[in-house]
Amino acid sequence: MLAQREHSAVELRRKLLRIARDRDQDPSMDVDGDPVDLVDEVEAVLVWLKSSGYLEETRFVESRIHVRSLRFGQRRIEQELAQHGLSMNADQRSALASGELERACELLRRKFGSGPATDPSDVAKRMRFLIGRGFDSDLARKALRQVAADA
Repeated sequence: MLAQREHSAVELRRKLLRIARDRDQDPSMDVDGDPVDLVDEVEAVLVWLKSSGYLEETRFVESRIHVRSLRFGQRRIEQELAQHGLSMNADQRSALASGELERACELLRRKFGSGPATDPSDVAKRMRFLIGRGFDSDLARKALRQVAADA
């Protein structure tokens, strides 16, 4: 699994427990419904992976930012990282925020073309698109204005 892409510890734990549950039908379960000995084994594997440098959360954060920044805004990326129990550091957050307007404009051009919005429903549609992608509403308005000015 780690050879394909970076994983967070939370994500890898969930996957390994699912695989282990499918293979083992031991009746002794913990509070989550997972076999007790399998939970201990998975935790030991995770500790070994971390100590050996195979599972590094900073690498996962950098990888997730790199992949997601092409399609999503800062809020969406932070939300995804929070689901994994992680967060960006201040440098990563500022670097992502510095190019956010350009990314939003590029997304608008790719999705709707380079022309300006023609009516209020079109403006609302473009705003919903950007907000749904994790961009702030003020930044979405700026991006709409900039795309219209560039046309």
